[in-house]
Amino acid sequence: MKNKTPFIVLSAVAVPVLALLAGRWLIGRQLRQDVADLFSQADTGPVKQYSPAQLADLPAPVQRYFRHVLTPGQPYLRTVRLKHDGDFKTDLEKDWMSITGEEYFLADKPGYIWIGTTAWFSARDQYVAGHGSLTVRLLSALPIQHGSGPAYDQGELLRWLAETAWFPTSLLPGGPAVWSPVDDQSATLTLTDHSQTVSCLMSFNKNDELVRCEAQRQSDETHVQTWVCRLFDYREKQGVLVPTQGGAAWVVGGVEKPYARFVLRDIAYDQPYAY
Repeated sequence: MKNKTPFIVLSAVAVPVLALLAGRWLIGRQLRQDVADLFSQADTGPVKQYSPAQLADLPAPVQRYFRHVLTPGQPYLRTVRLKHDGDFKTDLEKDWMSITGEEYFLADKPGYIWIGTTAWFSARDQYVAGHGSLTVRLLSALPIQHGSGPAYDQGELLRWLAETAWFPTSLLPGGPAVWSPVDDQSATLTLTDHSQTVSCLMSFNKNDELVRCEAQRQSDETHVQTWVCRLFDYREKQGVLVPTQGGAAWVVGGVEKPYARFVLRDIAYDQPYAY
């Protein structure tokens, strides 16, 4: 009888690898379908256009912000897709790891899907139809963590609100979000969706750019912490000025503890399909 050991060893290696690749392919196919389902919710009626006359009743720093980042006649955005690079921490006390990501937004109503990939795992955040969730997969295929419920609903809705700097027409008067005055460099942005209300303190710099978002966000089912997003390096993308760098942090003991920092690599408006 011939020695079957090499065949057995090869099979022991090949079968798990093939199963892993098949799992990744199925997850990728599901993502594409979920993105198509998300984008199918976008408005299909006549496209509105931005006019500075709309800004008259807004707080002064918000008026200056829109005049800076939008051009009169800018069509209201409906869908957004983007890619980013960056670094991420799975725990505030752990080291940074490299991450790449792609994200898909509804711009005319709250909704998004984000998938971030590291060397060892992928994470999927989303807010769809009023519900938020987080799923983590080892090697982008094997589920090792899933979270959903009220804390995720609130947290993921806040994330959509903070990331509207990439599609600012969603924050114009008459949309889902409402501005309230604070001072000459900041304003409160409040959003209600599916009977849930969240608010962010939005701060602007001397160049009239939105540079900081601060909110009280649930870190789990029972704890609320201050959560901060920072936005940098505004550049024109398809006629809109948007940040090309950003990061997120939890405030612990009065000190910001960053856990994510991203660099925008690509952004496209109203191309409603997955990369």
